[in-house]
Amino acid sequence: MTMARDTTLRKPDLTKGGASAGERSAAGGRTAAVGLEDVAVRFRTKKRDVTALQEVSLDIAMGEFVAIVGPSGCGKSTLLKLVAGLLKASSGAVRLQGERVDGPRHDIGYVFQRAALLEWRTARRNILLQAEMRRMPAEPARRRAAELIEMTGLSGFEDAYPHELSGGMQQRVALCRALLHEPPVLLMDEPFGALDALTREQMNMELNRIWRETGTTVLLVTHSISEAVYLADRVVVMSPRPGTITEIIDVGLEPERDYTETLGRPEFREATGHIRGLLGAASAQD
Repeated sequence: MTMARDTTLRKPDLTKGGASAGERSAAGGRTAAVGLEDVAVRFRTKKRDVTALQEVSLDIAMGEFVAIVGPSGCGKSTLLKLVAGLLKASSGAVRLQGERVDGPRHDIGYVFQRAALLEWRTARRNILLQAEMRRMPAEPARRRAAELIEMTGLSGFEDAYPHELSGGMQQRVALCRALLHEPPVLLMDEPFGALDALTREQMNMELNRIWRETGTTVLLVTHSISEAVYLADRVVVMSPRPGTITEIIDVGLEPERDYTETLGRPEFREATGHIRGLLGAASAQD
């Protein structure tokens, strides 16, 4: 699926909130891919009641890439679990393509910090595990796996076992597995956090290219400010617990982004500097 996008360079919108993706998609007559309406998550421990998230409202348009940054413990991963239906909101509503999320969703893709590959299965068979679990028709699943292997640069490593792959390659396999069933929404929870700096940059470039080629809606949680700004259309900045949205920043860069050139852009520098100011130097790693 190819998404038509405005490729005009523009200055980042650093105003609080700004026009939501839901407002933009509604204006175009489209349902938001992800919608959170005044969501809160509260739970009880042995010693006290804890509010993890409060008053979180966010709309993400079809095909949009949104990154979430914030201090540790602010509820970023909790937000992903809400969208996936793995956790129920204490109040408010979560919607996926207009449908209320009331339980685990099987139509999303999920990539975690650890690739979590099965050591006794090859790269190809790890990818096809998704097809087996979903009982997808075998031949279309194999064709889709072959397409993804080529798209992610894994050609030649299809029959390699996890211990024979680098960390970056293992994460590519995990990404292929998450995309096998062509999910409309891809959730990513610190997928490159365990990689070395160079491999992480390469994976950022690969993810940007894959996002542009597939048109999948992506919601990424990261502690890296530069990663968030390089990859995303918009960056959601969250407050310390109880987590709420402090500000939503429209990055203002065209979808196709050369890594080195982008890091030198005034739009990139302004957005990253503003986010650092919001979070404080001690609140985010970069």
